[in-house]
Amino acid sequence: MSERLSTRSLVRSPLVWLGSALLVGLAVWWFIPDATSTAKKGPPAGFVPPVPVKTEVARVQDLDVYLRGLGTVTAFNTVTVRSRVQGELTEVLFKEGEQVKEDQLLAKIDPRSFEVALEQAIGQQQQDESQYQNAKRDLQRYQTLRKQDSIAPQMLDTQLALVSKFEGQLKSDRAAVDNARLQLDYTRITAPIAGRLGLRRVDAGNLIIANDPLGLVVITQTQPIAVLFTLAENDLPAVRGPLLAGQTLTVEAYDRADQVRLAQGELMTIDNQIDVATGTVKLKARFTNETDALFPNQFVNVRMKVNTVKDALTIPSGALQQGNQGAFVYVILPDDTVVVRPVKTGARSGDRVAVLEGVQVAERVVLEGTDRLRAGAKVRVIGADGSGNRAPAAGARSSASGAPNPQAPGSSGSVAAPPRP
Repeated sequence: MSERLSTRSLVRSPLVWLGSALLVGLAVWWFIPDATSTAKKGPPAGFVPPVPVKTEVARVQDLDVYLRGLGTVTAFNTVTVRSRVQGELTEVLFKEGEQVKEDQLLAKIDPRSFEVALEQAIGQQQQDESQYQNAKRDLQRYQTLRKQDSIAPQMLDTQLALVSKFEGQLKSDRAAVDNARLQLDYTRITAPIAGRLGLRRVDAGNLIIANDPLGLVVITQTQPIAVLFTLAENDLPAVRGPLLAGQTLTVEAYDRADQVRLAQGELMTIDNQIDVATGTVKLKARFTNETDALFPNQFVNVRMKVNTVKDALTIPSGALQQGNQGAFVYVILPDDTVVVRPVKTGARSGDRVAVLEGVQVAERVVLEGTDRLRAGAKVRVIGADGSGNRAPAAGARSSASGAPNPQAPGSSGSVAAPPRP
């Protein structure tokens, strides 16, 4: 009983209550931040943070102008190899998929029946030749006798007709011999053109017929090779002008993703009419295809260089905006505010577009972040490093036509703001 009374008195002691209140106050002071310091760290009322943007500088460079189209690779020549005579296919001397030369032996047909026919034609020719020679000797005798008035004129005329008959027979015999030799030569099937072989369609031992629609194999000429592509009819004057001036237009073929250049060739010709259904015109380009990068019936993206604009002032195509009044760009002023500039554009090539009016050399235009911009807005230029935010000197040019200069500031596509003191 005495222990319970001592415990209650200890709990009700003022010192214990005072100590507990002090501990609670220290905990509150430690864990709850100072409202005054928090208010000092917050932005002032009405503060608008700068808009983060990526920029690019307007620079002078040679701009290569390309026309783009869709094309299909087409073999210059395609031949289905067929037999011209009927017989047993005794030998197949080619491998599927290999390159062959013109007149290269591909297969053989049993020649024995054709050799017999040739011997028969030669024998008939020799028989008619002997008769012809005998008739000529008789004609000479009749002519002598006729001069002596020993025979009637009718006998001489008959002999002359007989000699003419044998002369015609000899011509037929020679033609028969030549035809027999030709049929025998047809038993050796050769490549009519140089190219790449396809899959074999007939095996040795089969009896084949003349001009079989299936054929033995197909040869496609792939070196050189052609590409047929289309362009819009509005692009036709840009192509015909250089062609009429005798210039050679360079054509490049890219893969389906339009990323890897497969081959480079030159334009051969333009079709003689425009397709009224699509409003396009067909063109044909020639490629040497030494590496076999182009394959018949392959789909390719075509880029054809038609002009080079010298010393053009260019900006990225992504910086160009469209509004009710036409094309415009956001230009960053030295105080990191933006202004809207209407622009007049010229030639376009890849991701660069020539600017004729509205932008000066070395001015910064906004490339990314335009959706939050307004005239007079404050911006904060961001980039991969701090070196891309200084504009190059006026008149600076890239080292390659139509390509960013790695030495020129801002060529990476993003330009950061200059450091402030």
